[in-house]
Amino acid sequence: MRFLLPVLLVTLAAPAMASEAWVTNEKDDTISVIDIETLEVVKTLKTGERPRGITFSRDFNRLYICASDSDTVQVMDPETGKILHDLPSGEDPEQFVLHPNNRLLYIANEDDAITTVVDTEERKVIAQIQVGIEPEGMAVSHDGTIAVTTSETTNMAHWINTETQEIFANTLVDSRPRHAEFTADDGQLWVTSEIGGTVTVFTVEDQEEIAKITFEIKGVRPERIQPVGMRFTADGAQAVIALGPSNHIAVVDAKTFEVKEYILVGRRVWHLAFSPDGSKLFTTNGISGDVTVVDMNSLKAIKTIKVGRYPWGVAVRP
Repeated sequence: MRFLLPVLLVTLAAPAMASEAWVTNEKDDTISVIDIETLEVVKTLKTGERPRGITFSRDFNRLYICASDSDTVQVMDPETGKILHDLPSGEDPEQFVLHPNNRLLYIANEDDAITTVVDTEERKVIAQIQVGIEPEGMAVSHDGTIAVTTSETTNMAHWINTETQEIFANTLVDSRPRHAEFTADDGQLWVTSEIGGTVTVFTVEDQEEIAKITFEIKGVRPERIQPVGMRFTADGAQAVIALGPSNHIAVVDAKTFEVKEYILVGRRVWHLAFSPDGSKLFTTNGISGDVTVVDMNSLKAIKTIKVGRYPWGVAVRP
């Protein structure tokens, strides 16, 4: 008589990868990688000179880094931390944005007053667009049809048709625009103005100004309230805006344009990014050399994480 032994099928689950916040440290030429669960720095990676803008590819298999003083965009394998190659970026790349096609990078070249468009697969420049003086902010609409560059000295947002790579509109904003973001439905463009101390809101359809958001923090001089980086919550209900040397971020109702909360963070807050589930916000604080973690449910700072010198940009990898 034959006995059939039962076969046990055991599935070994791969260990879950922790989500990470990647922070550029512009004075150390490094990136600090923060584990989002433990809220600790788990590794530090070398980059080119003065890393600033940072973003992941859509599949998170590649990391793009604006190495401003090396005049290049570096491409890193985030698994190994190895720089794979450089991309031709134009001089002094500061901020950039990846097109939804996961292929074209739109790069603001501050010293040259141009926006450079780079094909990341062919590793070549496909267009250079003359914009205003000292371009910095870059945004692209979610449908991929419009890119925007902000120029700090010209005080303008330049609207670019991504099919022709030509400017089709220029709109004035307040002094020294630093960052731009499209709302999720591509209905509005928000632009921060550092010295002007405001955020200007435009309709995308006709590039008309519909709102000007101002800020007032008790005990902080108005000239220290300098809007720079900005992000929308996943539901689009709120915008969070970094207010530079005021050492605060502002939480703004995206429908009424009213400030709902100011949160004290580190010194000279530059940029910010949400955790994948939206429950935490990470702010880069240049002067204090750290990252503040904000609980988005309570709208309170819950931890400070020491990183390198002058942290500037931040991108999250799920």
